[in-house]
Amino acid sequence: MNYRNLGRTGLKVSPICLGTMQFGWTADEATSYNIMDKAVELGCNFFDTADIYSHWVDGNEGGVSEGIIGRWLKQSNLNRQEIVLATKVRGKRGPGPNNQGLSRVHIMQAVEDSLSRLQTDYIDLYQVHWPDEETPLEESLSTLNDLVRSGKVRYIGCSNYPAWLLMKSLWVSDANGYERFDSIQPHYSYVHRAEFERETQAVCADQGLGVIPYSPLAAGFLTGKYRRDTDIPDSVRADGIKSKYMNEQGFAAVDKLEVIGNAHNATIAQTAIAWILANPTVSSAIIGANNLDQLTDTMKGADIELSAEEKAALDEITAWD
Repeated sequence: MNYRNLGRTGLKVSPICLGTMQFGWTADEATSYNIMDKAVELGCNFFDTADIYSHWVDGNEGGVSEGIIGRWLKQSNLNRQEIVLATKVRGKRGPGPNNQGLSRVHIMQAVEDSLSRLQTDYIDLYQVHWPDEETPLEESLSTLNDLVRSGKVRYIGCSNYPAWLLMKSLWVSDANGYERFDSIQPHYSYVHRAEFERETQAVCADQGLGVIPYSPLAAGFLTGKYRRDTDIPDSVRADGIKSKYMNEQGFAAVDKLEVIGNAHNATIAQTAIAWILANPTVSSAIIGANNLDQLTDTMKGADIELSAEEKAALDEITAWD
């Protein structure tokens, strides 16, 4: 596997990042262990989670995914340095007004809790999950700076930040001598492009941020399971997919991925991953898996190289401008 630098940093990450939101939700603990074992076997060294995964499930208080990863790490034969661990902070983690957000008090408590669940003494990439309008940027960024300087965190990143706020955050860090965001997790896929490409992509290219898109398969729409005149699959995400992507442009996008993929003996999902990895700002694409077959199939997308002509032909179908 050809590893990539995370933005302008020297940190090497696999072009596929294993997303673990499913762990403890649609994949039980034993299955999650098998998925992580297989991911490492296939060359993946980059795992992404969050301290709230997956609190929206009945009986899941959040932190479950982190806990599963921590127990897997403890029983594995891996050297901790072989895995780049990324997690996030921002969401509500308990009762009371201070158990959420990006205040100093919440970040300081949240990082200790994540370290405990992950059973490690450092986090490679600590990310703010989404903005907190009620906390000054200086407070959040100075706290993250302290975590890096203390050794508990190696790099910091953000997720779901609009371009203006990302640029302001970089300026605040620069003006105060703080560690700066080295990566961003945007919602980005072949059928969801404008949110990232309109402004944020240019900021990332100019400032050297690593881009780690989440939902690169559009919640499963870009696997080919959703086609014209076919029944909607039984899925926890089916209703959202129907409202967002099941339209003429979406179906045309899947058709084009199939045509281009056939030339590479690749599936629709693999071709969608190849498309997103062809973007020079992208360091790694986050994929989730409920079983080994899904993981093995999707990871093959990192081995496909699209020609400039194939990339341009794909771009035309879902162009937003």
